[in-house]
Amino acid sequence: MRSRTRENLAGWLFVAPVVAILGLFLLLPILMALWVSLTGWNGQGSPFRAGVPFVGGDNYARLFTEDGLARENFMTSLRNNVYYVAAVVPLQTALALFLALVVNRRRAFFRTAFYFPSVTSSVAISVVFLFIFSNSGAVNQLLALAGVRGPQWFSDPRGVIQLLIGEPPAALTEHGLLGLTWWDWLAGPSVAMCAIIVLVVWTTSGTFMLMFLAALQNIPKALDEAAMLDGATRWQRFRRVTLPMLKPTMFLVLTLGLIGTWQVFDQIYVMSQGDPAKTTLTPAFLSYRTAFRDFDYGAGTAISFVLFLIIVVLTLVQRWVMRERKA
Repeated sequence: MRSRTRENLAGWLFVAPVVAILGLFLLLPILMALWVSLTGWNGQGSPFRAGVPFVGGDNYARLFTEDGLARENFMTSLRNNVYYVAAVVPLQTALALFLALVVNRRRAFFRTAFYFPSVTSSVAISVVFLFIFSNSGAVNQLLALAGVRGPQWFSDPRGVIQLLIGEPPAALTEHGLLGLTWWDWLAGPSVAMCAIIVLVVWTTSGTFMLMFLAALQNIPKALDEAAMLDGATRWQRFRRVTLPMLKPTMFLVLTLGLIGTWQVFDQIYVMSQGDPAKTTLTPAFLSYRTAFRDFDYGAGTAISFVLFLIIVVLTLVQRWVMRERKA
């Protein structure tokens, strides 16, 4: 019994420096930010001084229950981010898996070429994409060669569904939910958001490709050879042998993709600042703008904590969906 106690004490002594560092630089700032989200601090002086007004849950109530610009902006940012996540996560996962399958038995040159966008500065790539998707940029020039008039990528606030069907039905514009009409929720991402989606998928797929590639190279070749001897086709081997072996890596890629897409900020900051007409506004950028431009640090921090809870809940749901099921 004494030896077990000594082992436990020794273990805590070894991890104590790390626990102290994490508590000082991670847990304590989170608790301090939580306090700021319950105040009306404007960034002047310390948020812990006596004169800072305590507003309790008002900053959170303004995001969900009170009619006003704060709720409209937050719900608009959530709508935009939902479209963004729904497009980016499946596309980047599928592209990363496809590239990993392509380069699995190819030379290192192709692996480097596909991975190179992931290590390039996102700000530099965002600036390049601004030129590519400008009104007279390369994308519209290519569309013109095909006889298609390209859109004004970062000036047109209409959603892609609205561009396809035209004017919205009156029934969808008269009623709504949480400060937005049903048409606002259903109009689809703007063409500006589509351009950002293309950029992000192109730049992030290389990193996830390496993860899939490492997992593919760890699959025993004997499994694939046994399936071939049993007469399985290439698609059947991929579906019945390769994909099940990639499930842990698939969960990792989807989780990292989900977290990253809900935290998108730098591309929005460089390319659009939330425009046109707030169609590229995201919760992360809204939190920054509310705190550092509007000097409402309490509301900006509250948005960050709501975003944190959204990421945690969606990650837990994804883990439940992809859990191992008993036969």
